[in-house]
Formats: sequence, C-alpha cells, structure tokens
Amino acid sequence: VKHWRLDREEKYEIVEKWFLKDLEMIDGKEADADNPYFEMHFHEVYNMEAYSCASKYTFARTLKRLNATYLKKDFKIVNFDDTYLNDDSIWSSSNRDFLVLTKICFYASNLLCLSLCRFS
Repeated sequence: VKHWRLDREEKYEIVEKWFLKDLEMIDGKEADADNPYFEMHFHEVYNMEAYSCASKYTFARTLKRLNATYLKKDFKIVNFDDTYLNDDSIWSSSNRDFLVLTKICFYASNLLCLSLCRFS
C-alpha cells in the first residue's frame, strides 16, 4: 500500500497484491533491533517498511495466524523475536507497548532502589 497526504486528507493506494499461499518466508532483518524494515520472500524478495516495529510484529503475527487457520503451510518467520510472535505470550496482547514500557519502568525502579540501598 502506498500512503501519502494531501493537505489534511490521507490517501492510500494498493500498489501490489500477493497470495498468502505464495509466501515462502518473512525476514525481520534484525531480531534484536527496533526497526520497521522487513523482507517478504515470494518468487522474488520484496523490501518492506512498516509504520513501526510494533506494527511489523503485528503484521507477522497476523500472517502466522492466517496461515495456521487457513493454509497450514510451512513458511519461515526469521529474525523476529519469538517472545513477541507467540500468541500465548503476555506481550502479544493489543496493549503490548504499554506492557513493555511498564516492565522497563519496573526494572528501572528496582535498579534505582538497589543503588540507593546501603549494604554493610
């Protein structure tokens, strides 16, 4: 989908379509980096950019779920963090960004408390 803005109005145009059955692999490029770039491998490789890293993972989870429901085909999802791809994970909820931020704040507050404690 191509996206552009005209004044206050946003426009979207479908540029190309693929079938899920033709998808061979999704490559997230770097599992440990926060980037929105990924590749989709069909009969050729397409470089993609998502709106954000969270939307890239949401897209990959959606394709994984659609494949499991309808095709049951074996396609690879590589260079993605498995913690965020699995539906049984706490991080796969719709408010995942809030949960990640909460966990980071929790760890930061623990580190702060530990650094202020005096050990004898």
